Amino acid sequence: MPNGTDPLVRRTAKRLRGWGGVAAMAVACGLTGSLLTLLPAAQDGSGAAAAPLTTGPGVGTGVQIKADTCEHPEASLTPSTADGPSIRAIKDRGKLIVGVDQSSYRWGYRNPEKGVLEGFDIDLAKAVAKDILGDPQAIIFRTIPTNQRIAALNSGKVDLVVRTMTINCKRIGQVAFSTAYFQAGQQVLAPKLDKGITGYDSSLRGKRVCTAEGSTAYDALEENSFGAVFKDEADGTKDDKDLLTVPNQLDCLARLQMGEVDAVVTDNALAAGQAAQDPAVELKGRPFTKEYYGVAARLGNDDLVRRVNQVLVGYRQGPWQQAYQEWLAKDLPGISGPPAPLYK
Repeated sequence: MPNGTDPLVRRTAKRLRGWGGVAAMAVACGLTGSLLTLLPAAQDGSGAAAAPLTTGPGVGTGVQIKADTCEHPEASLTPSTADGPSIRAIKDRGKLIVGVDQSSYRWGYRNPEKGVLEGFDIDLAKAVAKDILGDPQAIIFRTIPTNQRIAALNSGKVDLVVRTMTINCKRIGQVAFSTAYFQAGQQVLAPKLDKGITGYDSSLRGKRVCTAEGSTAYDALEENSFGAVFKDEADGTKDDKDLLTVPNQLDCLARLQMGEVDAVVTDNALAAGQAAQDPAVELKGRPFTKEYYGVAARLGNDDLVRRVNQVLVGYRQGPWQQAYQEWLAKDLPGISGPPAPLYK
């Protein structure tokens, strides 16, 4: 049939129209090329493809998302300071509600001496609160496990998730992301004394490997486990023992320390913090993926996503480097700056 006449395509397009500004992201994750002609116009009303923007410090690069690929899932909406319904609701409340971690050392963790949350992600969340509400302390932190990040957004429990959340093709159909604020990669964490494990390779055969539920590490092992044992027998049921797949990523370190698992697969940015906590473990091999962290919002909250992207424009000009030096440089040295933003 000619483009646009397939009944299945028409039904899918009708559903996507209800998603507003996220339709293009859904297309980026593999919908047919014929559907592209049926999608609503861009948010600016022009309907034209995004043209490349001028590059430079703090300036993003425009990319055209193809209908049949997900080449740039980290491409986000252009920055804006305009108040929309999401921003107005936050201002009326007087608080920004952010989902964070409280157990990822250097990223989002509770300082035992001060009794407060600290880390790289916490600093970024406070910068967003300051921009929207004029006060970095006008914020409510809600700690959420790894496997509840998307649910917390969709239920309205939080406005944003700032929790080392990787942007990928699957997730951009579930939540809306800001531009990338950090680049990481999956890597293996194992005891220093275990010389048999050399990285994400055949040395994992027969080894018990721990990952967090709903994590990109789990997805990687599901695609290629190299013979590792990484699934609990009752995964996803009430009988799940949460031994190999756990709700929170830090639970894997505890399993490793108790000898219940042989290795952990997680973001190297998180693993570096765990190695700093426990000198008996170390990163093995090299990162085997390239991943980007983004601030996540509920689908359709485009004004909030654009506002976060506006905050990130300024954040990349100095505050990012200050936060990196304070929280990450010691354990993750050699990073010159944040990833350049991409806009659609």
